Amino acid sequence: MADYKWPAMSTRKAIGQRVSRIDGVEKSSGRAKYTSDYKRPNMLFAAPVTCPHAHARITKIDASAAEKMPGFKGMHLLDKEGSTVSWAMWDIGYVAAETELQARDAARAVKVEYEVLPHVVHDHDLTKAGDRVKPSGEKIEGDVDEAFKQADAVSEGLYEIPTLTHCCLEPHGSVIQFNGEKAELNPSTQAVTAIQGDCARQLEIPAANVHVHQDHIGGGFGSKFQIDRWGLASAQLSKMNGGRPVKVYLERNVELTIAGVRPSAYAKIKLAGKKDGSITAWESASWASGGLTGGGSPPIPYVFTKIPNLRQTHQAVSLNTAPIRAWRAPNHPQASFLTCSAIEDLADKLGLDPLQVYLKNAGLTARPETYVRQLNKAAELAEWKKHYHKRGDSGSGHIKRGLGIGVCTWGGAGHASTARINIHADGSAEVEIGSQDLGTGTRTIIAQVAAETFGLPVSAIKVKIGDTNYPSSGTSGGSTTVGGVSSSTRKGAVDALGKLFEEVAESLGAPADQLEAVDGKIQVKGNPAKSMTWKAACQKLGVKTITVTGTNDPRQAPREGLNTGGVGGVQIADVSVDVETGIVRMNRLIAVQDIGLVVNPKLAESQVYGACIMSICGALMEERIMDAVTGRVLNPDMEFYKIAGIKDIGDIVCHLEIDPENDGRGIIGLGEPPAVGGIAAIANAVTNAIGKRVSSVPLTPDRVLNTLEGRA
Repeated sequence: MADYKWPAMSTRKAIGQRVSRIDGVEKSSGRAKYTSDYKRPNMLFAAPVTCPHAHARITKIDASAAEKMPGFKGMHLLDKEGSTVSWAMWDIGYVAAETELQARDAARAVKVEYEVLPHVVHDHDLTKAGDRVKPSGEKIEGDVDEAFKQADAVSEGLYEIPTLTHCCLEPHGSVIQFNGEKAELNPSTQAVTAIQGDCARQLEIPAANVHVHQDHIGGGFGSKFQIDRWGLASAQLSKMNGGRPVKVYLERNVELTIAGVRPSAYAKIKLAGKKDGSITAWESASWASGGLTGGGSPPIPYVFTKIPNLRQTHQAVSLNTAPIRAWRAPNHPQASFLTCSAIEDLADKLGLDPLQVYLKNAGLTARPETYVRQLNKAAELAEWKKHYHKRGDSGSGHIKRGLGIGVCTWGGAGHASTARINIHADGSAEVEIGSQDLGTGTRTIIAQVAAETFGLPVSAIKVKIGDTNYPSSGTSGGSTTVGGVSSSTRKGAVDALGKLFEEVAESLGAPADQLEAVDGKIQVKGNPAKSMTWKAACQKLGVKTITVTGTNDPRQAPREGLNTGGVGGVQIADVSVDVETGIVRMNRLIAVQDIGLVVNPKLAESQVYGACIMSICGALMEERIMDAVTGRVLNPDMEFYKIAGIKDIGDIVCHLEIDPENDGRGIIGLGEPPAVGGIAAIANAVTNAIGKRVSSVPLTPDRVLNTLEGRA
C-alpha cells in the first residue's frame, strides 16, 4: 500500500515554504475575473422588486407600467398576492431588461400594494419583544447556589454583542443561462460542487445538466452557498428569453439587508471564584436573534467548559429581519466575548491579574497544556509584565492604555474531496479539483502539495479548480478546505507518481518501490547517480497520460493522519483610549494559534491578519442598526456601515505554533479560529484602560463616554 504520510519537516522542499500566491499577479494587476465582472454576449440584467415594510401582506401587484419601460424583457414573481413578507427589502420578484439601469427602472415601476402588519426588529430589550421570545435551552450541573455562597468573590454583568452583516465586497449574485433543460451557472459561491445540486433541485433538472464555473469570489464568510432566490429568478428570466444569459448582483442596500447576518448575543452572567482565581460557578441568562427564526445559542461558557457548578438558560427572539447565515466561526466570536468579559470582571473582583485567572483555570478547558502555552506566549509578545496594570490604573493623562485577553477554539478537519492528477508525456503535471479559492490561497496550497510529492518546483504544477467538470470537493466553510484538498491531492499525487515509477523502473534498473522523486529527477533512493530528469521520465509514457484520483474521506482521515481537527488560540489586545473623546485606537493585536501542519506560513499569517481585522471591525465600529418605526436597516451602505481602514488596525502580531508536535497532527483549517478571540480581547483591553466595563460592542466613542459618565 502506498505511503501517503507527509514528508518529515526536515526534508520538505515545497511544503512549509513561504510561497507567494500563484494567482497574486493576476489579482493585483486587475486581470482576475470575478463573476460580477462578467459581460457575456446578448446578456440581460435583472433587478429585484423589494418590499419597504418589515412585515406585510401583499394585496396587489401591478406590473403594467414596468412592461412599457424601455428594454423590459420580463418579470418573474417569487411571491404572489396574498403572500406574507417578513422583513424589509424582501425580494418579491425580479425584472429583466437589456441594461442594468433599465432593469432597476422597470423594477421601481412595479406597483405593489400591502396590508402592513406589526413588526419587531430589536432584541436588546426583551420586555419590548413580547411573544417573540421563546425558551431555547436550559442546563443545570452541580450545586450552583452553594457554590455562590462559598465563593470569595462574585461578579455580575450584562454583555451585549449585536448583529453584523457579512458585508461582502462582491455582493451576492450570479450569471445564469437556462433554456429549460440545461443551465450554465457562473455564481459568486463558496460551494462550486454543492451549488450544482442546489441549482438542479430548484430548476427541477438533472444535476448533470448544470455546469458551474467560477474563477474568483470577492468575499463570502459563510453566506454564499446556495443559488438563492435571485439566482432562481434569473434562471426563469433566462428561460423566458430563449436562454439568453441573465446577470443579477444585489445593490449594496439590498446586499446589506437581506444577504446574510451574524446573530446577536446577549447574556446576564454571574461568576463565582476563590481567592486563588479558581472559577467555581457560572450562572447565565442569554438570548439571541438572527432573524425570523431566532438565533443560535452561543456555546457558553466558552472554552472553559468544565466549570463544576453551572446554571444557564437561553431564549431565542424572532425578529422581522433577514435570516442568519454562517459567519466565520458561527456563534464563537459571540461566546468568546461573553465568556472572556465575565472572566476578566471576576478577576477584577478578586483583585487578581486576569492572565493569572486564565492560567489558573486552564484545567477547565479541553486542552489545558495548549492554552497554558499559548497564554504565556501571547503575554510574552504583548510584554504583559511591562504594560499590564490594574483596571483603571493607567495614569493621570487623558490617553489610557490597556491590555485584554480573548480565547478561541475550533475544529477544522478536512471535508470530502476528490482530486484528479494528470501527468503528461511532455512533463506537465495538473491537479483538477471542483473546489474554490475564497482568496485564501487554495490554488497555491494545492500546487505546493503536488510539487512536494513530485519533487518539482511549485511553478511546474498547473492547478485547475472552480468548475464542475472537475471531481467534486466540499464547500469552503468550517475551515475544512485546506485539509480536504491537500489530502486528496497528496493521495492522488502519490499514486500517480507510483505509476510513473513503474514506467521508468526498468530504465533505472531498480524496482519501482526503490525510486524517489527529488529536485526535478526520478532516481534510485539515495543514489543521484542513477537518475533521469522528470521530463525524460515522462517521455517514457509515449502517447499515454497518467490519470489518477485521490480522495479525502472524513471518516478515514483521522486514521490516515493527513488532516485532523481541533485547535486553540489566544489573542491579547493592546489599546489606547482617549477619555476626552471616547476614541479607541489599536496599538497591537497579538494572535497565537496552533493549526497542525502549516503548508504555507505566509498564507496562514495572511489568514490571521484578515481575521484580526474583522475582529477589530466588530469590536470598534461594525453594527447593523435597525429603525424600530419603519423596520428598516438604517445603515445599509458603505458610508454608515463602518468597517476598518488601514489607519484603524494598528500592528497585528501573528505567532503560529510551527513545531514537530503540532506538525504531527496533520493539516487543520485556519479560516475560523483567529476571527474568534479578538472582539473579547479588545473589549477587555478597553475596560482595563478606562476602569469600567463598556457592556456593549462596538466600542464607539459615545458608548465609551456614556460608560465613563455613568449614563445608561
